[in-house]
Amino acid sequence: MNDPIESNPPAPEDGAGAPGAETGQRCGLVAIVGKPNVGKSTLLNALVGQKISITSRKAQTTRHRITGMRTLGATQFVFVDTPGFQTLHANALNRSLNKTVVGAVSDVDLILFVVEAGSFTPADERVLRLLGSGIPTVLIANKLDNVHRRGDIAPWLQTMQQKHAFAEFVPMSAKNSKDIERLFGICEKYLPEQAWWYAEDELTDRSEQFLASEMVREKLFRLTGDELPYTSTVIIDKFEEEPPARKGHKRLLKIAATIVVERDGHKAMVIGDKGERIKRIGTETRQELEKLMDAKVFIELWVKVRSGWADDEARVRSFGYE
Repeated sequence: MNDPIESNPPAPEDGAGAPGAETGQRCGLVAIVGKPNVGKSTLLNALVGQKISITSRKAQTTRHRITGMRTLGATQFVFVDTPGFQTLHANALNRSLNKTVVGAVSDVDLILFVVEAGSFTPADERVLRLLGSGIPTVLIANKLDNVHRRGDIAPWLQTMQQKHAFAEFVPMSAKNSKDIERLFGICEKYLPEQAWWYAEDELTDRSEQFLASEMVREKLFRLTGDELPYTSTVIIDKFEEEPPARKGHKRLLKIAATIVVERDGHKAMVIGDKGERIKRIGTETRQELEKLMDAKVFIELWVKVRSGWADDEARVRSFGYE
């Protein structure tokens, strides 16, 4: 059941005459969309081959359009991870997130619509309505490893065929390397023949400063669980690089960040008893950043209360949301 079920889509245009056609290069945009918590960021990280998008069990972990690149052979895949489309809260933050989702699916070569294998909820339906018929869309039935009776997948896929003109159906697990390898082959044929947009070794268009803020937010969510409201965010106050102390040593990054919460009670929750929780957030962030950025990292964390920021359009923009 791990093999993808294909619906014999029409072959994409060959892109004759496009820049890069003479060398056989392909390059294109692939949007990853779906409701919150279906594994979009895990899928992006697996496709890129390195962690560039944060993950946690908390809904709304991804809040920005994050681009990750992977170049294999003559093909450069440019993946766009999007926030989960929000329907529960109509505040300024969620309006910004949903605008990001809609923008991401309007000008791409291929859409990967991610759902949990065997499941299709009203929230999935609302995301599906955003997808037009002009862009090929592949249904990614993710978390196949959680399905105990594989025989249930075939009739479920038949019902999914009636919901949208999907180009292909791919039951898989984002944690299975063979499934990821097969997905590259499926995506490749939809990308136009043209020159690559990025250097072969580039992995993301996001800055190290952005990745640092995201890593703090991931540890914040993971270590507070459902206690802390999703509206908490992280602002980088300082991001400085110093040369290594001696030749052959790693570069040194000094980072200061502020965790923004909405209430004094949330601030106490983040700090924890005798500062233990915020210390652990800092330690785990530092360890992951040192591995990700191949550097020695010093990080300072502060917590500030900004009541109602998620309902304030201007403040949402000032905190870096589009």
